[in-house]
Amino acid sequence: MYGKPHPVMETIEKLRQAYLRMGFEEMINPVIVDEVEIYKQFGPEAMAVLDRCFYLAGLPRPDVGLGNEKVEIIKKLGVDINEEKKESLREVLHLYKKGAIDGDDLVFEIAKALNVSNEMGLKVLETAFPEFKDLKPEASTLTLRSHMTSGWFITLSHLIKKRKLPLKLFSIDRCFRREQREDRSHLMTYHSASCVVVGEDVSIDDGKIVAEGLLEQFGFTKFKFKPDEKKSKYYTPETQTEVYAYHPKLGEWIEVATFGVYSPIALAKYGIDVPVMNLGLGVERLAMIIYGYEDVRAMVYPQFYEYKLSDRDIAGMIRVDKVPILDEFYNFANELIDICIANKDKESPCSIEVKREFNFNGEKRTIKVEIFENEPNKKLLGPSVLNEVYVYDGNIYGIPPTFEGVKEQYIPILKKAKEEGVSTNIRYIDGIIYKLVAKIEEALVSNVDEFKFRVPIVRSLSDINLKVDELALKQIMGENKVIDIRGPVFLNAKVEIK
Repeated sequence: MYGKPHPVMETIEKLRQAYLRMGFEEMINPVIVDEVEIYKQFGPEAMAVLDRCFYLAGLPRPDVGLGNEKVEIIKKLGVDINEEKKESLREVLHLYKKGAIDGDDLVFEIAKALNVSNEMGLKVLETAFPEFKDLKPEASTLTLRSHMTSGWFITLSHLIKKRKLPLKLFSIDRCFRREQREDRSHLMTYHSASCVVVGEDVSIDDGKIVAEGLLEQFGFTKFKFKPDEKKSKYYTPETQTEVYAYHPKLGEWIEVATFGVYSPIALAKYGIDVPVMNLGLGVERLAMIIYGYEDVRAMVYPQFYEYKLSDRDIAGMIRVDKVPILDEFYNFANELIDICIANKDKESPCSIEVKREFNFNGEKRTIKVEIFENEPNKKLLGPSVLNEVYVYDGNIYGIPPTFEGVKEQYIPILKKAKEEGVSTNIRYIDGIIYKLVAKIEEALVSNVDEFKFRVPIVRSLSDINLKVDELALKQIMGENKVIDIRGPVFLNAKVEIK
């Protein structure tokens, strides 16, 4: 059974393939950026940018001594500590202070120095060295990348003298933004699908070309380019541009990206002496458009919100209940389905007979299945045998191949469900015949020589041998949705086993 991707991850993969088709090379930019880089790139704007950044902090390494008081505390814990063990413990504390021992190895090293268990080593750390509990994080000058631009300057500064121009690079990765609060359109961590084009003749026109080429692959048809009023300092004046694309399915213009040409002043600080066009696209924004979400939080973190099964989810939770176990009987069921479909319109009274031999538990058995209709002026099978089960807007419908004979009031909703819903690819005849053949297997095990099987009018999923998972059924009932699979099947069968 194939799994289910996350909308954001699926959008990222589609963007990767779109960039690759356009001839871009994939890069991974630095995620941890020193604040000095922000000052170089953003100039006077750096402080405002850094206000949106997460600074990285770490716990200091305390200078802990091993005086007599601590030795007495360790002894009271039942540890036999001599001069040799004292010296070993002092060495451990010294190496930890210097950074030669990692924090997650400290308990092990204490236990080793004192020749005690890891549990006792932890007790010694907690009881004799309370200094570790009182440590407070100390901020560094390192930040988590808030703009992919921060990484591009660093990457390009190392590539510019090593690689032949022009360069076409892209990177799709997380950025981190210290928002005042998260809301329906803002998250503290998001994905940026960013690219750069580097070369002597690069201009703002390259941004338009890349934007159109990228977004056309997602169904956008028309584009507008507007000057971005934010005017970031790392862009050359009058080049920062917002991209609006018209999405025919939504029928509206959507802001989807921003591009511009990097400032020569900022580039010069990194030894880059050729123009660089940069385009950035918010992956979550694009995914919201593609998948029809109105709240980015519900899309990215559905587990924290009221989780609603999609039509595709529900369709995947509808399954045939009783199925033949043995392969030869499963194949016989499929053969019987085809025979029933081929003869369904025979005029009654009529019957069809299918006889097959099987080896069952080392014994040859003959199975005869007769499908019949004795009442005159009818057909072998009722008109609903080829109805297919669909899910639409949280409802479950049985939909016929054509709407001939369907009551007028039901046709509009059934048509819409067939066009826009999700098919389970299960027909009534499939579920019914699988159940019939499963009963044949049961009869062989129970030494039953013959039985009759009848499905007249379908009123519930169980009538056609289908079952819905409790999770889907709970949502259907809770939202007052319907399961409407009514229809005349009129399948009569007689089975003889010899």
